Amino acid sequence: MKKILYRLCIALAAALPATAAANEAPFQAAFNRTQLNATASKYTVERSENILFVSADINIDSVVRGSNRELWIKPEVTAKDRSEQLPTVVLAGRNRFYQAQRLDLPLKENFTLLRDNYKDHSYTYNTTVPYEPWMHGAELKLVLELCGCCSDSIERQEILLTHINVEPPAPQKFIPVFNWITPQAEARKIRELRGQAYIDFPVNKTVIYPEYRRNTVELAKIRATIDSVHQDPDITITALSIKGYASPEGPWNNNVRLAKGRTAALKTYVEELYHFEKDFIKTDFDPEDWGGLRNYVEKSNIANREGILGIIDSSLEPDAKDARIKSTYPQQYAFLLAEVYPALRHSDYRIEYNIRSFSDVNEILELVKTRPQKLSLQEFFLAAKSVEPGSEIYNEIFETAVRMYPESEVANLNAANAAMGRGDYAVAQRYIAKAGDGPTAIYTAGVLAALKGDYDKARENFEAAARMKVADAPAALEQLDKMQR
Repeated sequence: MKKILYRLCIALAAALPATAAANEAPFQAAFNRTQLNATASKYTVERSENILFVSADINIDSVVRGSNRELWIKPEVTAKDRSEQLPTVVLAGRNRFYQAQRLDLPLKENFTLLRDNYKDHSYTYNTTVPYEPWMHGAELKLVLELCGCCSDSIERQEILLTHINVEPPAPQKFIPVFNWITPQAEARKIRELRGQAYIDFPVNKTVIYPEYRRNTVELAKIRATIDSVHQDPDITITALSIKGYASPEGPWNNNVRLAKGRTAALKTYVEELYHFEKDFIKTDFDPEDWGGLRNYVEKSNIANREGILGIIDSSLEPDAKDARIKSTYPQQYAFLLAEVYPALRHSDYRIEYNIRSFSDVNEILELVKTRPQKLSLQEFFLAAKSVEPGSEIYNEIFETAVRMYPESEVANLNAANAAMGRGDYAVAQRYIAKAGDGPTAIYTAGVLAALKGDYDKARENFEAAARMKVADAPAALEQLDKMQR
């Protein structure tokens, strides 16, 4: 079925003929005013050995815009027998912007979609594309199209800007090509919360008294954790579990009774507060938390530490272990009984929940500021693509994403790219260090080294990345070759 693409494109600016001597670069071409009264300035074309750079500030202040219109900006490089269209940018009015998003047109049609808020007086077009030998002497054109609703073209204009006829400059600094990683969308956004509560019970009792000792505080912790997701319309709780532990002192059979009974009491307390379905809350118990005791002793400087650990790790029955520690190391046992055993009587709880997906960019941008924990990495990336690269909100999106996913290779590498883009090399180094040693991480480390002027380290990384088939690594090595001649 034929797709209907509603477009609004404002035709801009005729360029004065621009020429440059073979050894002059970069060069600039200035636009003339067109019948649409749009202009452009600071038009710049630069060529390195392998990369063509194009930039222009386009004045759209005099262009009549609207909710159902789009401005398509489509530069082209055209030679006698071939041509190449540079990346397309669409400035869309409100209705066209949301319709294109719903249909996922930017991805399907391969263009960058930006919201036209009618307040901007100009738009800066920037792009880099691989330079090929056939482009020497080719025409650089600006193709502009203004479209209204129902795909009707209001005006189309082709403007010859200049011919690409300059020799590549010997680069004085490394021009980075960042490897951005598009995160995979999550089929379901499953998350979890974990907590630990220390409910006090009277000796040998399994009944919860909310006002007893510190129970007011501990029960409030559990309620606050559940409330943080239970009352949110974007969240559905899918599982809740509680596991109770008792400490090792006393007979094993009695500890079984206490751990099991106290866990059941906490389950009943939560069920009466939230009215979950019958048996929704799953429970488990551990009569004696020997694992918690071992963990404490191993990390402590307690006297006779190795001897106590030997007893804990032995094949003795639990009651015999406790008695052996008490009789062999009475002073240390008294300390453990008073200072450590109380913390071994705890209830661990886990809440699993599902967060709905978000596709509205404006909603995602608001959540970046208010509830970023609701967003997936793919949703962060979707928001970043909708704003101006290098802008304050652009950097904030990647910084927030890596804060929410600090162990993610994708989040760290994208945040490193954003940091390098704004010249913050120290922050970029920190992110790269957490991104592992995969091919993209090695290449990104090479980019950072080159930007910092450590070309030997950069070459080492780029050569390793090239062996791992990173597509941009060979061009980066060629850049270094040109710079170090």
